[in-house]
Amino acid sequence: MSEESLTLYKLMILFMLDNLDFPLTTSQLSEFFVRHKYTSYFHLQQSVNDLVDSSFIYGDTIRNSTHYHMTKRGQEALQMFSSKVSDSIKQDILEYFKEKKYELRREVDITADYYPLEKGEYMVNARIKERGALLLELKINVVSREQAVAVCDTWSKKSDLVYSQVMDTLLLEQNEKS
Repeated sequence: MSEESLTLYKLMILFMLDNLDFPLTTSQLSEFFVRHKYTSYFHLQQSVNDLVDSSFIYGDTIRNSTHYHMTKRGQEALQMFSSKVSDSIKQDILEYFKEKKYELRREVDITADYYPLEKGEYMVNARIKERGALLLELKINVVSREQAVAVCDTWSKKSDLVYSQVMDTLLLEQNEKS
C-alpha cells in the first residue's frame, strides 16, 4: 500500500467527519469504503489508527463500537490538504450521506452499553440523542450479563416505542386536564 493512497484514505475519513454533525463508527466508515471499492477493511483500519495516533480524530467506545470524532487538529489538516481529495470522491461521499444519513445518525444516536455491578448484577445505560442533545437516558439494573446483552440488543429496535410510551405516560395527566 502506497503512502499516497493511505494519505488519501485519511483525508477522505476527515472529509466524511467534517460533513456530518455526528460521529461515524468503524463499521459505517468501512461500509462506505468497501461498498465503493476504494480500499479494503484492513487498509481503512490502518488509516483510522494512523489518524487516531496523530490526534486528528478520537474515538469513544460504546459497547462493541467506536464512534469517531474529528479534532481541531484534524480540521486544520483537512483545510490544508482537502484539494488532494478529488471532486468525484467528494461527490461519492456526499451522495452516500444523502442516501444513508438518517440510518447513520440513528446508529450513533441510539446507544446502549452495560457494566458489571456487585453481586453479579449489571447496569444497562440506554440513550437516545438527537443532534448531540440527550433526549432520554435510561439506567436499568439487571441480574445477569445475558439480560444486559438482551436489553442492549433490543434497545436499538425498540427505543422509539419506549420513548413514545414514556412521553405518553408522563403527559397523560396533562392531556386529561385539557
